[in-house]
Amino acid sequence: MAFTKLSIGAAGADAAPGTIPAAETDIWTIFRALRDARSVLGLRPGHIQTLQAMLSFLKPGHGETVFASNNSICQRVGGIDERTLRRHINRFVELGFIKRNDSSNRKRYRVRSSGGECISYGLSLAPLLQRASELLAIAQKMENNRRDRIFVRKQILTKLAHLEEHDPSNTFINHARKALRRKLSLPEYHALLADTDTECQGLYTPDDPLETMKLPANDGQTVRHQSKSEEEKKDLDSNISNEALKPDLLTSVCDQATSFSTERLRNWLDIENHARTLAPMMGIHPETFEKAMGAVGAQKASCAIFIMLQLGKRIRDFGAYFHSITLGQRQNQFDPLALITRLSETNEPTV
Repeated sequence: MAFTKLSIGAAGADAAPGTIPAAETDIWTIFRALRDARSVLGLRPGHIQTLQAMLSFLKPGHGETVFASNNSICQRVGGIDERTLRRHINRFVELGFIKRNDSSNRKRYRVRSSGGECISYGLSLAPLLQRASELLAIAQKMENNRRDRIFVRKQILTKLAHLEEHDPSNTFINHARKALRRKLSLPEYHALLADTDTECQGLYTPDDPLETMKLPANDGQTVRHQSKSEEEKKDLDSNISNEALKPDLLTSVCDQATSFSTERLRNWLDIENHARTLAPMMGIHPETFEKAMGAVGAQKASCAIFIMLQLGKRIRDFGAYFHSITLGQRQNQFDPLALITRLSETNEPTV
């Protein structure tokens, strides 16, 4: 384009007095606002191309009327049919962006009197300039909506990735990703974000608070004996639930974990010590491993380490997954014996 700004104050007789400020207005800013808001106004790309061609005929200081013939405009648009051009112009007239000032012979030209008065016959774009504030507001609203949709979408994707790391088998993940393939409205994005938040809230359950132990007035040995008995009972319960799982079966099936040991793992104590060594290598904090042993028992926590290492790349975040199956909501669902049985039958068990 040959110019960037149109001086409204120099428009002379074409401009309605008092309706447009005398300051220079960037006509292409108004055009871009209309282009961005075209879906709200019911305009198609062809309409925008026609308007762009018409604006290119305006000259600084010569008003806002297009004097070019239909044939010239058609050629500048790219050779469109004249009937198409007339439909586009009629649409802008209906929307109030263009005003026709027709001469008696339908020609487009300007005449001046000896006193300097001017009459312009042609397609006046003054209504478009007068509605600049309206168009800019619509375009800004649409831009804000676009940015908000992107912002909420990124939140959803982040939470889905977090959810997938902690619970890869969750069916909600596929449902949400299919929904994101469509162009959603902002309320639909907010609704999907709320559903995703609900799913994420169920990932973890807060650690059980430490029970307050009432200390007797004397005999500290009794207190220590009581605490030890409770720990032995918890380990005993765990051993009962896993009585069919033998150390040899675990070490033979989970050969990935076994390969890191320099000595043969003969019993559960050897397995526990080896699991305690492997945990930090897998990104599991030693304190988390100790808490897990206190919550589900040493055997179950050790089995979790062996099984997770055997599954390998199928688990994205060992630390988060270990927390989920030993300290989180999936604690009661984790069955080492069932998983070891599947691993012994197939290379791809379902966790």
